[in-house]
Amino acid sequence: MKVVLQNLTKIFPSRDKKAGKEVVAVNDFTFEIPDGKLIGLLGPSGCGKSTTLYMISGLQKPSSGRIFFGDDDVTELSTENRGIGLVFQNYALYPHMTVKQNILFPLQNLKGADRLSKEEMLTRAYEAAKLVQIDELMERKPSELSGGQQQRVAIARALVKMPRVLLLDEPLSNLDARLRLQTREEIRRIQKETGITTVFVTHDQEEAMSISDMIVVMKLGVVQQIGKPQEVYEDPANLFVAKFLGTPPINVLDGRVQGGKVYIGNDAILEVSGVADQDVIVGIRPEGFELNENGALHCQLSNVEVMGRDVSVVSTNPASQNPFIRSIIDADKRLDLGKQTVSYNVKPHKVFLFHRETEERIRYEVK
Repeated sequence: MKVVLQNLTKIFPSRDKKAGKEVVAVNDFTFEIPDGKLIGLLGPSGCGKSTTLYMISGLQKPSSGRIFFGDDDVTELSTENRGIGLVFQNYALYPHMTVKQNILFPLQNLKGADRLSKEEMLTRAYEAAKLVQIDELMERKPSELSGGQQQRVAIARALVKMPRVLLLDEPLSNLDARLRLQTREEIRRIQKETGITTVFVTHDQEEAMSISDMIVVMKLGVVQQIGKPQEVYEDPANLFVAKFLGTPPINVLDGRVQGGKVYIGNDAILEVSGVADQDVIVGIRPEGFELNENGALHCQLSNVEVMGRDVSVVSTNPASQNPFIRSIIDADKRLDLGKQTVSYNVKPHKVFLFHRETEERIRYEVK
């Protein structure tokens, strides 16, 4: 089911009636979610991603704009008539009901031509439970389940109605690290098997990038960039996107372009063309450093962290906006720990320039 958001805007009235300043939670959001794809809405708290999800679900009404499921305008349609499955962060299971009863509950509320027989409901419930691998837990109650198992019940309950669109609101936030990894892989598997168009809301960029076909990066209600996860990572539209994606985060330094060269302090790290002389913000991905005794960029060595196949070199530079610069190098590379200075060359495709004032991307060609 294709989902189209057309100039979607949500404005909340101010709580302070005297000030009277409205809060724009989502601002003119236009996007077409392709049929059968998993889309990640990504951004920090307060960026408008959950509000967007709730407008798609019908739990909140847009201030302006339209929502289409396929060719159907569902903007004014009630939640129960939209054909959506919704999974909340806190599972929202009925504690007095068994797993089977929780999964059956949406089917028992169907009316008219949609109503199913008891046999049909049970068949669907067990099919949904088997899909999320909890069919052996059907007689247990939520209190007897782990957090990951409870989340699977919530997903099964959303899937049992065979929804046109599946909406997931930070479904992994309450799980520990290992369970989060396992459950996000399960969500991706389930989505691929069912082919249901899915919208996944998260503030965790690693989650969004690992399972999404496309990601939408938001800030203060405004869409910053839309694209395939790796493409957005490798080609950020602005400094916010560059900083939000990536672990470890991108290294941000004050720099300048002068005479076709990018300078960090007195170090000319890169030759570029097509960029006027100006002060800039320089972003360098951690994997964008190449250890070289005669390298162009010089930093003060602070620490070395061995992480299996990779080594994280922690250093400082007066131009850095971060307390430390983190560079990821191959573990086979030998670093002289006795030296106080570490030198690098940089990989041009891992270096981004941004306007000092607007923080928008400055495109350049490598000489």
